[in-house]
Amino acid sequence: MEDERELARRWVKEAKSIAALTGAGISAESGVPTFRGEGGLWRNFRPEDLATPEAFATNPVLVWEWYQWRRELIGKAEPNTGHKALARLEASGKEFTLVTQNVDGLHERAGNHRVRKLHGDLWRLRCTSCGAEWPDRRVPLAKLPPHCQCGGVARPAVVWFGEPLPMEVLRASADAAEEAEVLLVVGTSAVVYPAASLIPVAKRGGAKIIEINTEETPASGVADCRLRGAAGEVLPGLVT
Repeated sequence: MEDERELARRWVKEAKSIAALTGAGISAESGVPTFRGEGGLWRNFRPEDLATPEAFATNPVLVWEWYQWRRELIGKAEPNTGHKALARLEASGKEFTLVTQNVDGLHERAGNHRVRKLHGDLWRLRCTSCGAEWPDRRVPLAKLPPHCQCGGVARPAVVWFGEPLPMEVLRASADAAEEAEVLLVVGTSAVVYPAASLIPVAKRGGAKIIEINTEETPASGVADCRLRGAAGEVLPGLVT
């Protein structure tokens, strides 16, 4: 009888279409503090107190100081073997979509191109006046808060608490989950919605759900395979 890792490896090998949903756990292996963990604390502020439109309207410099700290930290991080395994999976020629809750850009740096970013991108700025967006990977930024060419104040192009996810990205992610033969659920707590809703969407579409996590999550109950361990240890063995 096949053990779960062998079964998962076979499903990945035989599937023509695969989707992956990744969360903070895969980036934590690269040294990026998890959003909800103790490593995410900064000056005794909780992320929930800073990542809001209200906090930015009240004190944009404070919010940007926090994002400056995060950009400096993440800028030093490197994609790990889990990120690289997902990039190899995309390069294998299968129909592959990577949906991520992470804003750190490590998937793209590892070589993934078809990435749906549910929560935005830390390395892009958005003008609060004209709505323009642009990439900016400078670390540190020269001036806080940064400004748009139109003169408006720029914010990080990420989704804050109380803001909706971009509908186009969410719709494309749901389509990929529904059409996938296999859904890899990697390093996500599976408690943040609507991202976590992609798991039952994939299940209803007939996908095999393979969960890769160091601990039990709400997704464990619906997963067809539950592989306990770090993404950087488990994923390379599934991509052959």
